[in-house]
Amino acid sequence: MTAEWQNAVAEAQEATDFKGDVVQRTVEGIGTALRLDHRAAFYTELGSLSDSGRFEAFLNHWWTQALADSAPDKGTREQAIDFADVAVSLYARAIGGPTSTQAEIDAIITGAEAS
Repeated sequence: MTAEWQNAVAEAQEATDFKGDVVQRTVEGIGTALRLDHRAAFYTELGSLSDSGRFEAFLNHWWTQALADSAPDKGTREQAIDFADVAVSLYARAIGGPTSTQAEIDAIITGAEAS
Protein backbone atom coordinates (compact mmCIF):
# COMPACT_ATOMS: atom_id res chain seq x y z
CA MET A 1 0.00 0.00 0.00
CA THR A 2 1.12 3.51 -0.64
CA ALA A 3 2.21 5.88 2.07
CA GLU A 4 -0.75 8.13 1.20
CA TRP A 5 -3.18 5.27 1.81
CA GLN A 6 -1.50 4.22 5.06
CA ASN A 7 -1.57 7.81 6.32
CA ALA A 8 -5.25 8.22 5.36
CA VAL A 9 -6.16 5.01 7.20
CA ALA A 10 -4.21 6.01 10.32
CA GLU A 11 -5.76 9.49 10.35
CA ALA A 12 -9.26 8.07 9.80
CA GLN A 13 -8.79 5.56 12.62
CA GLU A 14 -7.80 8.36 14.96
CA ALA A 15 -10.59 10.67 13.83
CA THR A 16 -13.35 8.05 14.07
CA ASP A 17 -11.88 6.01 16.93
CA PHE A 18 -12.33 2.91 14.76
CA LYS A 19 -10.86 -0.11 16.53
CA GLY A 20 -12.12 -2.86 14.22
CA ASP A 21 -10.08 -4.95 11.85
CA VAL A 22 -8.95 -3.03 8.78
CA VAL A 23 -9.45 -5.01 5.59
CA GLN A 24 -6.52 -4.79 3.18
CA ARG A 25 -7.47 -2.58 0.23
CA THR A 26 -6.42 -5.15 -2.33
CA VAL A 27 -8.44 -7.45 -4.58
CA GLU A 28 -7.46 -10.44 -2.43
CA GLY A 29 -8.08 -8.68 0.89
CA ILE A 30 -11.46 -7.37 -0.18
CA GLY A 31 -12.55 -10.63 -1.82
CA THR A 32 -11.70 -12.60 1.31
CA ALA A 33 -13.57 -10.22 3.65
CA LEU A 34 -16.79 -10.01 1.63
CA ARG A 35 -19.85 -12.12 2.43
CA LEU A 36 -20.37 -14.84 -0.18
CA ASP A 37 -23.32 -13.08 -1.83
CA HIS A 38 -21.26 -9.89 -2.21
CA ARG A 39 -18.13 -11.77 -3.29
CA ALA A 40 -19.78 -12.99 -6.49
CA ALA A 41 -20.83 -9.45 -7.44
CA PHE A 42 -17.34 -8.15 -6.61
CA TYR A 43 -15.58 -10.59 -8.92
CA THR A 44 -18.18 -10.08 -11.66
CA GLU A 45 -17.63 -6.31 -11.54
CA LEU A 46 -13.86 -6.77 -11.42
CA GLY A 47 -14.03 -8.90 -14.56
CA SER A 48 -16.04 -6.27 -16.39
CA LEU A 49 -13.77 -3.31 -15.58
CA SER A 50 -12.49 -1.98 -18.86
CA ASP A 51 -11.32 1.43 -17.70
CA SER A 52 -8.32 1.47 -15.37
CA GLY A 53 -9.43 4.93 -14.22
CA ARG A 54 -12.44 3.29 -12.57
CA PHE A 55 -10.32 0.85 -10.59
CA GLU A 56 -9.76 3.25 -7.66
CA ALA A 57 -13.49 3.92 -7.35
CA PHE A 58 -14.13 0.17 -7.61
CA LEU A 59 -11.65 -0.53 -4.80
CA ASN A 60 -13.08 2.24 -2.62
CA HIS A 61 -16.63 0.98 -2.98
CA TRP A 62 -15.85 -2.67 -2.36
CA TRP A 63 -13.36 -1.94 0.45
CA THR A 64 -16.15 -0.11 2.29
CA GLN A 65 -18.48 -3.06 1.69
CA ALA A 66 -15.83 -5.51 2.91
CA LEU A 67 -15.39 -3.53 6.13
CA ALA A 68 -19.16 -3.57 6.67
CA ASP A 69 -19.40 -7.29 5.89
CA SER A 70 -16.62 -8.17 8.33
CA ALA A 71 -18.10 -6.16 11.22
CA PRO A 72 -19.48 -8.36 14.00
CA ASP A 73 -22.57 -6.26 14.78
CA LYS A 74 -24.67 -3.31 13.61
CA GLY A 75 -22.88 -0.68 15.73
CA THR A 76 -19.46 -1.80 14.55
CA ARG A 77 -20.74 -1.93 10.96
CA GLU A 78 -21.88 1.70 11.12
CA GLN A 79 -18.57 2.77 12.63
CA ALA A 80 -16.69 0.80 9.94
CA ILE A 81 -18.62 2.59 7.19
CA ASP A 82 -17.91 6.00 8.76
CA PHE A 83 -14.23 5.07 9.06
CA ALA A 84 -14.15 3.97 5.42
CA ASP A 85 -15.82 7.18 4.23
CA VAL A 86 -13.25 9.29 6.08
CA ALA A 87 -10.29 7.17 4.94
CA VAL A 88 -11.35 7.30 1.29
CA SER A 89 -11.93 11.07 1.47
CA LEU A 90 -8.55 11.68 3.08
CA TYR A 91 -6.84 9.44 0.53
CA ALA A 92 -8.54 11.23 -2.37
CA ARG A 93 -7.38 14.55 -0.96
CA ALA A 94 -3.81 13.24 -0.58
CA ILE A 95 -3.58 12.07 -4.19
CA GLY A 96 -5.33 15.10 -5.65
CA GLY A 97 -8.55 13.32 -6.57
CA PRO A 98 -12.15 14.35 -5.94
CA THR A 99 -12.43 15.28 -2.31
CA SER A 100 -14.87 15.95 0.46
CA THR A 101 -14.70 19.26 2.24
CA GLN A 102 -13.40 19.33 5.81
CA ALA A 103 -16.97 20.08 6.92
CA GLU A 104 -18.18 16.92 5.15
CA ILE A 105 -15.44 14.84 6.76
CA ASP A 106 -16.23 16.35 10.18
CA ALA A 107 -19.92 15.57 9.61
CA ILE A 108 -19.09 11.93 8.88
CA ILE A 109 -17.07 11.75 12.10
CA THR A 110 -19.79 13.30 14.23
CA GLY A 111 -22.71 11.71 12.42
CA ALA A 112 -24.19 15.10 11.54
CA GLU A 113 -25.18 16.56 8.21
CA ALA A 114 -22.67 18.84 6.49
CA SER A 115 -23.90 22.38 6.00
